[in-house]
Amino acid sequence: MAHRKLRVGMVGGGGPGNFFGGPHRTAILMDNTAELTAGALRSTKEGSLAEAERLFFKRGYGDFATMMTEEAKLADKIDYVTIVTPNDSHYAAAKAALENGIGVLCEKPLTLTLEESLDLVRLTKSTGLPFIVAYTYTGLPMVMLAREMVSQGDIGEIRKVEAWYPQGWLADRTEDSGLQQATWRVDPKKSGASGCGGDIGTHAYEFVRFVAGLSATEVSARLTTFVSGRVLDDDFTVLARLCNGGTATVSASQVTVGALNDVGFKVIGTKGRVEWSMTDHLNLQVYRSGQPLQVYRLGGDPLPDSMAGYTRLPGGHPEGFHEALANLHKSIQRQILARAGEATPAAYPHPGVVDGAAGMAFIEAAVASSHASGAWTAVAGVD
Repeated sequence: MAHRKLRVGMVGGGGPGNFFGGPHRTAILMDNTAELTAGALRSTKEGSLAEAERLFFKRGYGDFATMMTEEAKLADKIDYVTIVTPNDSHYAAAKAALENGIGVLCEKPLTLTLEESLDLVRLTKSTGLPFIVAYTYTGLPMVMLAREMVSQGDIGEIRKVEAWYPQGWLADRTEDSGLQQATWRVDPKKSGASGCGGDIGTHAYEFVRFVAGLSATEVSARLTTFVSGRVLDDDFTVLARLCNGGTATVSASQVTVGALNDVGFKVIGTKGRVEWSMTDHLNLQVYRSGQPLQVYRLGGDPLPDSMAGYTRLPGGHPEGFHEALANLHKSIQRQILARAGEATPAAYPHPGVVDGAAGMAFIEAAVASSHASGAWTAVAGVD
C-alpha cells in the first residue's frame, strides 16, 4: 500500500438531481490521496455503466452487489466504498462491502431500521474493517475543537445540550415538483419511519454524542406533519434524558420558512458553555463563568495536536462543507493505512457504525414516543 493512492468505490451518486455524489467525489479527491476507482452509480445497469464512464471511474458496474464481489477478487481492489444512495439501500450495500472485506463510509441515517444497524455493528466488529458514518458537520474544525474542549473538562460537568437543525425547503409540497431529493425523503419505503428526524434530526442528535460525549436514555417526542398529504414528519422535537443525568433538546424542521441549513448546538456545563452554528461556522463561542466571551477563530487560534492535518487553508479563508466531508474521508483513509501497518497520523474519532446505530435507536424511540402522545420512551443502548 505504500506510496500509492487509496482506491475508492461509490454506490449511488450519479445522474441528474443527485446531491450527495458530487460533494463526496470532491471530498475524495481533495487531498490527492485517493482516486475514484469503481462505481455502481445508478439504479439501472445501463445508467450505472454510463455514469461511471462519464465521471472517469476506472471501473463501472451495473449494481453494487456485483461491484463488491468482483472487486474483492482483484489485486487492485478498492480500499473502501462510499454509499450515497437513499436510505433504503444503505444496509444492503454496506453489508455486501463488509462481507467482501471492504471498508465503508456511509451516508446517514445508517439504515432504515435499528435491527439493520445492529447487524452492521456486528459485522463491522467481526471483520475489524473501518466504518464511518457521514455526519458531515462533525468534520468541521470548530466542531472538532468544541469536542476537544468538552472532553478536557473546560466547561465542567455537562448539564444540558441544545441541538438544532432547521430547514425551510419542504415548507410546501416540494415533492410535487418531481425534485428527486424531495420525493424519496417523504417516502417511508425509502426514507424510513421518520422523515425530518431521520434526515436531519440525526445530525442534531450526533452533536450530543460527538461533542458532549453523551447519549440519550429516554425521550419524550413530538413528530409533526404540517404539510397536508405527507405520511412522514416534517418537524421533529425531542426532549431527552441523558446518560449522565443531564437533559437535551433536539429539534429539527423542514418547514421553517427562510431557514437554509442553520444547524448548531450549545453544550452547557457547570463552568461554562460552548456554542456553534453553521451560520458562523468559522468561529466557536466559549463562555466561562466570570469571564468575557471568548471566540476561537479557525486559522486565528492554535488547534490541538489531535486535529493536525484536518485544516487546509491559511486563516481567513473559509473551510466548509466539502472540507468537512474530506475530513471524514481522511479519517477512514488513516484507519485503512494504520490497519495495513503504514506509518500515518492517528485518525480523528469521527462517528462510526456504533454512532450510526445509536442515531437509529434515537429515531425509533422518538417515533414510538410520538405515537404514544409524548410518553417517555427508553432508547435502546448500542455502545
